[in-house]
Amino acid sequence: MFSLPLAPDVEMRPLEPWRAEEFLAHLDRARDHIAPWVSPSFVTTDLESARATLQRYADRWARDAGGLWGLWWQDTLVGGIVLVSFDVTLGLCEVGCWLEPAAQGHNIVFPAASRLIDWAVRERGIHRVEWRTNAENRRSIALARRLGLRHDGTLREVYPDPVGPGRIDLEVWSVLAHEWAPASPTATPAPDGGVRGAP
Repeated sequence: MFSLPLAPDVEMRPLEPWRAEEFLAHLDRARDHIAPWVSPSFVTTDLESARATLQRYADRWARDAGGLWGLWWQDTLVGGIVLVSFDVTLGLCEVGCWLEPAAQGHNIVFPAASRLIDWAVRERGIHRVEWRTNAENRRSIALARRLGLRHDGTLREVYPDPVGPGRIDLEVWSVLAHEWAPASPTATPAPDGGVRGAP
């Protein structure tokens, strides 16, 4: 099994279609908490749709166009990190994350996001990494700041609100390759479980 240790009790692993039952059980714990912040198509409610969601990201990974990794804390799937989009030709990608409530405050997402951004920039040559978030999602915005991303601007009333009437504002944060300073400069673990030497 491929896994990337992030802390003594935290691992990042590929979230593949065969993990659909575990993914669905995780979403059952996280659904109400993450529903305001993620795409409605992501918050699956049955095994078939959970498997389809994981297959969609597996297909993106196969096309070199995105990817999805789970975050296990104390050997329980509690969240994940995602390459929403990934385009080496344009040098552009978007990173996102989610976490169930019980796992908040344990420094789980930051090292995973930092490692994934570092891999995208250093190993794959991505020039611009974006982080897009609902303007009301204070935790996501705080994480973007902690990662060293800059606030590019706010897109007003971009999407219908997934949990209520009205529309949401979307904040866009980014970091450019020459601005990126990874949390751990001595090695660049890749999301496939390998470890690459830092330049």
